[in-house]
Amino acid sequence: MVLRSRRRRAVILVATVAALSLVAAGCSGDETTVDVTVQEFAVIPASSSAPAGDVTFDVTNEGPDDVHEFVVFKTDLAPDALPTAEDGSVDEEGEGVELIDEIEDIAVGDTPTLTVSLDAGSYVFICNIYDKAEKEAHYQEGMRVAFTVE
Repeated sequence: MVLRSRRRRAVILVATVAALSLVAAGCSGDETTVDVTVQEFAVIPASSSAPAGDVTFDVTNEGPDDVHEFVVFKTDLAPDALPTAEDGSVDEEGEGVELIDEIEDIAVGDTPTLTVSLDAGSYVFICNIYDKAEKEAHYQEGMRVAFTVE
């Protein structure tokens, strides 16, 4: 009887440890990091896709002159077909786009980081700055690119 009780406790202990290990593995997840360059006038991710889950973007502004943004939208629209305002900047609340997150005002030479949890689907990265002095929307100048999460 004592042997059976010890065996039962051992089985329960092993089962508990195994279950906790699975839970811990599911919670820890693998984080993906994607390097992104923003510059006049392009958004250039080091890869065009990432697995679903937490994705960290290390964004470097290579200028050479302008401050830029890094804006992440989930959308099925083509990168050049996002809804725009009169000045040519993207309407971040427009039809067909879901704003996920952004890094604003990235100075030349800076490398800020953005971590977001992304579901599988199609995304577009843009710079949404409108330069009043130059009267140019960075989005219209070509600062946009498609990205896929699998």
